[in-house]
Amino acid sequence: MVQKEMKNIVLTGFMGAGKTSVSAELARLTGFARVEVDEEIERAAGMTITEIFEKFGEPRFREMETAEIKKAASGKGAIISTGGGAVMREENTDAMRANGVIVYLRAGPATVLERTSRNSDRPLLKVEDPLEKINELLAMRRPYYERADIIVDTDLATPREVAKEILEKLQWERQG
Repeated sequence: MVQKEMKNIVLTGFMGAGKTSVSAELARLTGFARVEVDEEIERAAGMTITEIFEKFGEPRFREMETAEIKKAASGKGAIISTGGGAVMREENTDAMRANGVIVYLRAGPATVLERTSRNSDRPLLKVEDPLEKINELLAMRRPYYERADIIVDTDLATPREVAKEILEKLQWERQG
């Protein structure tokens, strides 16, 4: 189905779009290594994303994120799941695209709110009106997300269905 010399599959999208779940499914289906950029940042820093935001602020977090994306994207044949804001830095997108196919997992604001409300570890949503913040951030990030090579809607699909759709689209592109 998918060959080992294949480029990385890089998942982008807003928090709650399903990147972590879909990356796990893609890794299972392809046998590729799985890299969760946020987990790599936490491991390197020895603290959670929330703690990094609280102690150093978002700009320092974004620097750490860029370093981990460049490291992860330097190889081939991996499933890389990025943080929701990673696409805002052109150097991140350039690194992702160099050895990879960028996939935007698109989820609507209501889906994002429902999925993220289960998790208090979302520093950017610790506000009075999370839905308003989601709409604001989505509007700002959407043009960057839509530069992806492939776009897949996740609102009504399971992680397995999304993963299979991505692989189908990759095969079609390879043949086309």
